[in-house]
Amino acid sequence: MSRKIWVKIDPWDKELVLTALEGGADGVMVPAGFSDEVKKLGRITTICDDGDLVPGKDVELFTITHGDDEESICRLAASKLVVLECTDWTIIPLENLIAKGADVAAVVKSFDEARLAFGILERGVNQIMLDCSDASEVKKTLELLKAAESSLSLVEAEILDVKNIGMGDRVCVDTCQSLEKGQGMLVGNTSSALFLVHAETVSNPYVAPRPFRVNAGAVHAYTRVPGGRTRYLSEIEAGDEVEVISHGGKVSTAVVGRIKIEKRPMLLISALIEGKGVATIVQNAETIRLTSPQGDPISVVALSAGDKVLAYHEEGGRHFGHAVSESITEK
Repeated sequence: MSRKIWVKIDPWDKELVLTALEGGADGVMVPAGFSDEVKKLGRITTICDDGDLVPGKDVELFTITHGDDEESICRLAASKLVVLECTDWTIIPLENLIAKGADVAAVVKSFDEARLAFGILERGVNQIMLDCSDASEVKKTLELLKAAESSLSLVEAEILDVKNIGMGDRVCVDTCQSLEKGQGMLVGNTSSALFLVHAETVSNPYVAPRPFRVNAGAVHAYTRVPGGRTRYLSEIEAGDEVEVISHGGKVSTAVVGRIKIEKRPMLLISALIEGKGVATIVQNAETIRLTSPQGDPISVVALSAGDKVLAYHEEGGRHFGHAVSESITEK
């Protein structure tokens, strides 16, 4: 089930409604009599006495005060949207309700609380009600948490050449989670063409797998971070977040635990995407792998002309990590 983010806007605030609309909120909860005002601004589900969903009929506002309330909440959640506010305890009641299969919208006050609610018991709640009057916080929450469940259309890149280019500074990105087969980070010489560099999930006779690690590439290379932005690998540090991509294009985020920059022999990998020449630079070692269209890791030392690997390609360029519509030539 996809995540839903509702935004509570009470008292009425037209600018906050616009922020919610532009950020892709699933619905807004507004004071009685304002549903039509919302509809004038855009198409979105409203919760209010004259809205699409009516409190008391379609929506139940519930403040949990005791463990005994959990069974009542489960029954209500079977037929209504339950907007749940906790008093003294927050995590434990939500953990219990998630374990019992209750789909509730947890009331949160900030981006940090929203991220916590979505991560409880790994699976997290499916819905939140963001009660925050700070437009910048609402925008941040919608941008980052909506991006966390997005997907990208990956394409095939045909390998042209793999060449030794000598020593360089390469970046290993160690995340705070274990990645799986078919997952990695998008990395490339240009922000418009990024290769899916596979996580170190593969066992071999000489090195134990490190599924938390992506040996991503040279310090100058771009990678994707939440919000659809790119950053240089050299800029990333502990506590930052990066996008993790599956071979099917599913996007999630991972917190960086450590960055390792060391001098290593490097390879220049050249390829074609839709007739356009693209490239990336990675360490010359068996444990560094790109990803096949089937999601299998392919060692960069085994690549040869004609092989196909997964990549992401977009038109235009980047300005300080943000996509811009302008002609930029990068070689």
